[in-house]
Amino acid sequence: MHTELVSEPGDASCPNEDFASVGLPASGQGGSLVVLDGVTPPRSATGCLHSVPWFTARLGGALTELTVSLPDVPLAEALSLAISRTAAAHADTCDLSHPRTPQATVAVARWSGDAVEYLVLSDCVLLLEAPDGAVTPVLDDRLARLPRALLRSDAVVDTRVRNKEGGFFTAAADPAVAARAVTGTLPRDRVRALAGLSDGAARWTEMFHEGDWTDLFGLVREEGARALVRRVRERERADRDGRAFLGRGKTHDDATVVLARL
Repeated sequence: MHTELVSEPGDASCPNEDFASVGLPASGQGGSLVVLDGVTPPRSATGCLHSVPWFTARLGGALTELTVSLPDVPLAEALSLAISRTAAAHADTCDLSHPRTPQATVAVARWSGDAVEYLVLSDCVLLLEAPDGAVTPVLDDRLARLPRALLRSDAVVDTRVRNKEGGFFTAAADPAVAARAVTGTLPRDRVRALAGLSDGAARWTEMFHEGDWTDLFGLVREEGARALVRRVRERERADRDGRAFLGRGKTHDDATVVLARL
């Protein structure tokens, strides 16, 4: 098995809010990957003393450990346990009911000799490559399908659609949202490689339309994860004012890619 991991902040002067890991059990059998994309909060209060990087490190660390140490526990349950563990770490000091309490989007995969399991919550992306080279994206597109009117301001998003029925869900402080994730299992022999992406890396396809998911996977496989991030940065710099790609909240976003060749 070969793994590759690249995570680059969008702004070198700011902490990277993404988290990425590869977990390999001591038995040498199977493994897991985790990608979290921390949700950048508005400048107003969040009800929490802690930063988004603190949160993603806690949640990502717990999720990595649980996916490896509890191989028989479904990924949604592992995410629920990780959210509970992270919430307990700051429940006494922070208002976890605040809609902008630290939170993240999630992509997780775990493989054994028999199966490949996957989980995606919100706008992280997981790509599964079959032995014949066909690439299947695992997406949670609820946010993308919302009417633009519901996304016109932070206040509207927080009161009407963030972690609400009919809206979209992120991993914050409520372990019940894990049940909202897109999940599934495939036979191990139907997946030869997979890749987890934060939405900053997925911009190459989703925002800049430089190629489809198969093209993106081929770029990562042939030129490496860092090559994808470099291509994204080139496109961002070429359209620094965002005129060509409306709706881009940040010129440069944190970008994370994890590749696992099984």
